[in-house]
Amino acid sequence: MLSRRTNLLAASAFVAAAMFSLPPVAHAADTLVKIGIDASLTGGDANEAELVKNGVLMAIEEANAAKTVKGVKFEGYVLDDGTATAGQYDPAQAAINMRKFVADKAVLGEVGPQMSGAAKAMIPIASWANLAMITESATNPAMTDPQNAAQYRPNGKPVFFRTVATDAFQGPYMANYFADVLKVKTLYVLDDTGAYGEGIADSVQAQAAKKGIKILGRDKLDPKAADYSAVFTKIKELNPDAIYFGGVLQAGVKVVKQAYDILPHTVIKGAGDGLFGAELFTGAGYPAAEGWYATQAGPHVSEDKSTEQFVAKYKAKFNKAPDDYTITAYDGALVIINAVKTVHESGKPLTREAVRDAVASSKLKTLQGEVAFDENGDIQDKVISVFQAHENKAAPIDDVVSQFKYIGVAPQS
Repeated sequence: MLSRRTNLLAASAFVAAAMFSLPPVAHAADTLVKIGIDASLTGGDANEAELVKNGVLMAIEEANAAKTVKGVKFEGYVLDDGTATAGQYDPAQAAINMRKFVADKAVLGEVGPQMSGAAKAMIPIASWANLAMITESATNPAMTDPQNAAQYRPNGKPVFFRTVATDAFQGPYMANYFADVLKVKTLYVLDDTGAYGEGIADSVQAQAAKKGIKILGRDKLDPKAADYSAVFTKIKELNPDAIYFGGVLQAGVKVVKQAYDILPHTVIKGAGDGLFGAELFTGAGYPAAEGWYATQAGPHVSEDKSTEQFVAKYKAKFNKAPDDYTITAYDGALVIINAVKTVHESGKPLTREAVRDAVASSKLKTLQGEVAFDENGDIQDKVISVFQAHENKAAPIDDVVSQFKYIGVAPQS
């Protein structure tokens, strides 16, 4: 039998061995913060949706790698607001997506949507949850107009912010370009009946009339219809100097094809940023797309020296060139990440309301320049860039940056 002393020695040895074999002390896990990403990944704007989605995910990945916010890990939560039935963004699906974001307590900010029609469905839901949204490309002015506060900020403070200007500037500045640069005297206006398309077409028409351009007519196009030939035949008889299309690519591709087939090739053709996508070139193609003007509601920076490193990294990672709205989406994510950092370092609890407040007071240097918002959530910098489609056979057909040549900044009113 072992003596009492022997038993004690054996027990001590067991305890010592157990101490050295214990797992390492667990550290507190990082706080998980999700950033919602809503994009039209199904339908006519899917290519642009992929670009902006990847821009946001890249910002999140970089923040995690750099430990931008110590003790916080970011994660993207991607939802598609496009449906096969709609063939593009679907406001009903967008509303469902926002409810999903709101239901997930880890979601403290959201980037998107691309489209104003989707945004109109999402914002009231986000307002009740104090969830900050930052859109990279939804430009209809109504959502940030204080006259519409009861609809878009029912909980009081604005929750919808933009890293681009609105169509209150994009539309009129393009009308200025028509009048002052292209010397257009007569104009026919079209829209695709969507919130964005109608809004920007209205603003172009109003400003063009102020500039002395005669408006020969206006038509609304069903984006699901296949044939617009009757409309273009009527326009041909009126012989306008120019046409303007307000809308997105579901209708836009057909507009570009049929305008080429029916109208004289001397007619100047313009549109807003809704036409600025790879589907213009893969769907309508050349020669139909040749010469079309399009605007973007922000500065053109994707070809600047200041963004060379970002562009190279993006191309290497995703095998596609980013465009300007990829950058405004990336910058939107940076604003949310910085807002989380501001709240976290202040010692306050990480709540949606605190993050919203930090977003609202942001003054952050980004790839597009300083992003700061006015009291309604609109970006303070109001630059509208003008592009024209010219075939670049040396570049891929879906490389939007290569197929749209930058012309310059549109004349301000």
